[in-house]
Amino acid sequence: MDGTIHADDTWTVAGRRFRSRLIVGTGKYKDLEETAAAIEASGAEIVTVAVRRVNLSDPKAPMLQDHVDPKKITYLPNTAGCHTANDAVRTLRLAREAGGWNLVKLEVLGPPPLLYPDMPGTFEAATALIKDGFEVMVYCADDPLAAKRLEELGCVAIMPLGAPIGSGLGLQNPAILSMMMEQVKVPFLVDAGVGTASDAAIAMELGCDAVLLNSAIALAKDPVRMARAMKLAVEAGRLAYLAGRMPRRMGADPSSPLTGLIR
Repeated sequence: MDGTIHADDTWTVAGRRFRSRLIVGTGKYKDLEETAAAIEASGAEIVTVAVRRVNLSDPKAPMLQDHVDPKKITYLPNTAGCHTANDAVRTLRLAREAGGWNLVKLEVLGPPPLLYPDMPGTFEAATALIKDGFEVMVYCADDPLAAKRLEELGCVAIMPLGAPIGSGLGLQNPAILSMMMEQVKVPFLVDAGVGTASDAAIAMELGCDAVLLNSAIALAKDPVRMARAMKLAVEAGRLAYLAGRMPRRMGADPSSPLTGLIR
């Protein structure tokens, strides 16, 4: 092994194969030029698009498609800003009409200031969207039972929060995330709460298939440089997971052999 990520180390969601295990958002940047530069630096092959907030259809206004080519980057429409199942379903149906997108990210949020996943609303919306033929990657609470139920409904990826949206607090409950991964067979991603590169690396070291983030890059002092850092962190975390970490122990263990000592 040469210590690099090999071409065959890919992951698949809804029949689509990707090499990059970093998914990034397209919101909160100062302009579309910075958005495009950060996405390029991240190496991401999927970008999330808030259908209610990003211009995807009015050619008279600046359009994301003019800066991020949907023929080269997979657009993942999401329901950011939706607080009811009906709003989420309506939003994604409009997205499919506008751009033909069928692979989508569902999130139904509770009220501010927590914006915690509204799981009853999420179950309701997921059921309706899957019945309507959508391939649903679903944002959810860090709850193993909810994760299993969403998989059984037919969701194509499970994406629990690491911490509240936009908080940058990092993974607050890695033990529960690990338990959730054991419950599901579809791709498992940490979504929300990542604040810096080490958070992304930890998620990958746990065994996540990928990491989804937005604010950690867009709100950094230098978004393009942070995007590069996140790319490297995800790759490093993946390599560490594949390598298998040393076992933890409560005491010390000398790093040099004890045999053949000079006496």
